[in-house]
Amino acid sequence: MANSRNIPNHLAWTIISTVLGTLLCCPLGLLGIVGIVYSSKVDRLANADDVAAAQSASGNAKTWAIVATVLGAIGLLLNIWFYSHGGMQAYMQQIQAMQAASGK
Repeated sequence: MANSRNIPNHLAWTIISTVLGTLLCCPLGLLGIVGIVYSSKVDRLANADDVAAAQSASGNAKTWAIVATVLGAIGLLLNIWFYSHGGMQAYMQQIQAMQAASGK
């Protein structure tokens, strides 16, 4: 019974990584919702003394939190690169130059 109370649910991590992954990267950050679902199962399973299932749910929650965190980090790096290279204004100028070169 003591072990069932020490199983981490990773809920805060999955929520934060899902929000940041979605805001910084793309809708793929929403994959973290799977981790939130698994995180919410951990405490319920641990309270029902189903330690093996609670540990499995905890591991799955951690995996999906890592996925969302990596997507958020990639999104952050892409945003830094995009804005350090002129941002939207430079992008629009490049589009206009390509349109002018093609005769449109």
